[in-house]
Amino acid sequence: MCLLAAFASSLPVVAHAEWQAVEKVETYAISGKTGPELYASIGAQGPKVGSLGIRTIAQTNFKLTWSRKYEPQKDGACTLVSARPNLTITYLLPRPSGKLPPAIRTSWEAFYSGVEAHERVHGDHIKDMVKEIEQLSIGFSVPDDAGCSKVREELTKRLAEISLAQRQRSRDFDRVELSDGGNVHQLILALVNGG
Repeated sequence: MCLLAAFASSLPVVAHAEWQAVEKVETYAISGKTGPELYASIGAQGPKVGSLGIRTIAQTNFKLTWSRKYEPQKDGACTLVSARPNLTITYLLPRPSGKLPPAIRTSWEAFYSGVEAHERVHGDHIKDMVKEIEQLSIGFSVPDDAGCSKVREELTKRLAEISLAQRQRSRDFDRVELSDGGNVHQLILALVNGG
């Protein structure tokens, strides 16, 4: 028992802290009194994405910063003993600037709810990525790094892989949702054809 306690006390202490993402919804103004008019306004006013600046219905962005603590070890290694994320996810969604007629209001609310639910899946993907980064980071150690510079370089390389995987997961999700018959495609058809 004493041998186990002595061994455990020689290991670096790593801290896993509970955290919560801050999620907020922002809107951009659209106009129209019918489904086709509202959708056309989304096409003209929606956020631009990608290098070609293609307009989209909605967008999920995030800001991620970290509070990290690196500690040199007695054996010359450097270990990341704590990493606390500060994550803010922002959902940008369309909002009619005027009051909608009762006939279209119900269609609009269903469309808006469906689009928001879609964007929140992207938010969940981002939170999953941050949890994966946290799991990889805490306790990450590099030998012969008394100045704690190599550990940062190695960690950055590995985190880039996680980030790329999250982006691909997001693209794959959009491909399914936006395809003919996909959930977002159905939301668009219901809005345009419903009023």
